[in-house]
Amino acid sequence: MDTALYLIPVELGDTPVNQVLPDYNHKVILNIRHFIVEDVRSARRFLKRVDKDINIDELTFYPLNKHTSYKEISTYLEPLEKGNSMGVISEAGCPAVADPGADVVSIAQRKNLKVVPLVGPSSIIMSVMGSGFNGQSFAFNGYLPIEPTERTKKIKQLETRSYTESQTQIFIETPYRNSKMIDDLLRTCRPQTMLCIAAGITCENEYIRTRSIQTWKTAKDIPNLSKTPCIFLIYKDQ
Repeated sequence: MDTALYLIPVELGDTPVNQVLPDYNHKVILNIRHFIVEDVRSARRFLKRVDKDINIDELTFYPLNKHTSYKEISTYLEPLEKGNSMGVISEAGCPAVADPGADVVSIAQRKNLKVVPLVGPSSIIMSVMGSGFNGQSFAFNGYLPIEPTERTKKIKQLETRSYTESQTQIFIETPYRNSKMIDDLLRTCRPQTMLCIAAGITCENEYIRTRSIQTWKTAKDIPNLSKTPCIFLIYKDQ
């Protein structure tokens, strides 16, 4: 195994690790002693799910969150510069994609340190795959504004881009506000605009449906999504 900064995906929700992560990831993880993580406790639990016999106490964890300074992040890579492989672990899905990690990777690249992204589930990419929308041109927009007027304005902007650029528009919401997001989309978008709701991807309660806004307004099969991570995608009428 090459000495590198390994970007280690985490399973989504309660999906068993062996269903979504290849054996190679297991081998890589067992050869790493230094991990840069979004949350130390959840990272420790994830590593135990990967291998129940792993000795957590032999590992070193470096916390990475919104309070971690750029200068501090740079010092985290000292073990890698000394020839020790390191791993980056976020809360779920892939590090540095809608999750912390990009700054670490940026510093590693500028220092000419090898970076290796490992295979694993990305809810963003998988939602595009399951939507039936344009997979050659799409944009992830993160969270939309909370303030009602600004949110409505943003939704209209994204809808317009989907028509003028034939580009799939993707965004997310805090789970407890998912129902409000759906209401706002149904109220704001054109009747013919297509909306895909992708929730609980790879999990037992996975729900991926694509319909026009008009059809969504009369749909009877929308589950309670108040506790489920969702991806929302809109695209021009097809």
